[in-house]
Amino acid sequence: MKTNRPKPTSPATQLPKCPTGIQGLDEITGGGLPRGRPTLVCGGAGCGKTLLAVEFLVRGAVQFGEPGVFMAFEETEAELKANVASLGFDLAGLVRRKKLVLDYVHIEPSEIHESGEYDLEGLFVRLNHAIDSIGAKRVVLDTLEALFAGIPNEAILRAELRRLFRWLKDKGVTAVITAERGREQLTRHGLEEYVSDCVILLDHRVNEQIATRHLRVVKYRGALHGTNEFPFLIGDTGISVLPITSLGLNHKISTERIATGIPRLDAMLGGRGFFRGSSILLTGTPGTGKTIVAANFAQAACRRGERTLFFSFEESPNQIIRNMHSIGLRLEPLVQRGLLRFHAARPSLYGLEMHLATMFKDIAAFQPRVVIIDPMTSLMDAGTPSECRGMVTRLVDYLKAGQVTTLFTSLTQGGHALQQSEASMSSLMDSWLLFQDF
Repeated sequence: MKTNRPKPTSPATQLPKCPTGIQGLDEITGGGLPRGRPTLVCGGAGCGKTLLAVEFLVRGAVQFGEPGVFMAFEETEAELKANVASLGFDLAGLVRRKKLVLDYVHIEPSEIHESGEYDLEGLFVRLNHAIDSIGAKRVVLDTLEALFAGIPNEAILRAELRRLFRWLKDKGVTAVITAERGREQLTRHGLEEYVSDCVILLDHRVNEQIATRHLRVVKYRGALHGTNEFPFLIGDTGISVLPITSLGLNHKISTERIATGIPRLDAMLGGRGFFRGSSILLTGTPGTGKTIVAANFAQAACRRGERTLFFSFEESPNQIIRNMHSIGLRLEPLVQRGLLRFHAARPSLYGLEMHLATMFKDIAAFQPRVVIIDPMTSLMDAGTPSECRGMVTRLVDYLKAGQVTTLFTSLTQGGHALQQSEASMSSLMDSWLLFQDF
């Protein structure tokens, strides 16, 4: 029997994408935002909507040669320039080079209430002039609430919203429109998400006094996309989104062996040490020498000229350097030469996902060949067993994909705690060393 099945979409008919240049976001969206269509970015106050929109324009102008227009209804041009200057975004310079237009439109809701009239025609004329003046390909409107704050009539509001989105489509620009989060719906008006081709939800939540920002692609008409929540950071270079996806079990492997820096331990490992790119777990009770072994491993890597990143979640770098100096390990010269870098943070500083995002960012920036995490158990106390295992899995996958040799230390108390460690971590590792104090 013959059936009419829909043909798979060919690459030629796939929805054109507009890359954002925002780290991680293009990976989640499969290449960027829908080109020539509006995208709605919604969320509560302080979640990063305006910053994401600004970075979308800046990256477009600098990296992709696409000029942009930022039309603000709340912040003035001077305020906007000052707010993003700390992130390295030179809006004034882009304006001078005609790569960017900043336009602040003041709307007085009381005047609209008094007259009862509201028409977007004037806005369209102003926006059209700004676009044509620099040949803009990208547009940001920030925010919808300020633009439509004075409309009491729900029917007029809905009609004008549809009109605005249609005008942007007809103009052929890739638009980002920001909106405030509603109480029982994505937006306050409850219509924007339906007329938008793409909807991105930003969330800034606090759990047990730990603040975490998350991003989720709620809707993407005509394209596949990641549907999970993804933590993101706002750092000194802008936004960094962390895709929480497994890289699978297809990483490249190496047959090269690297020394541990401890001759007798190397002898136990066939005289050649661990395989490069492997994951190594050291477990043991307090005082059994896990950090000492980790420090020897770091020193050996640095002596081979390999950059090493040491994540410490209990001791400060100075404390580690001092303690290791007492047993003849001199780590300070390695730090001075730029071969060894410490990252120390309290586990309670962030949630698990934010710690993971920060670690990914540091690894990407430093490009180490060896990573040490001491101890992993301090981080694992910050989440449920399933959350911890998921974090460790993603971290191991990420490091294996980059052929980074990783050494984890894990603190145990013996008995049941050892069983927990084995269940949550050891099965993910290539090598497991148990330290015991007799």
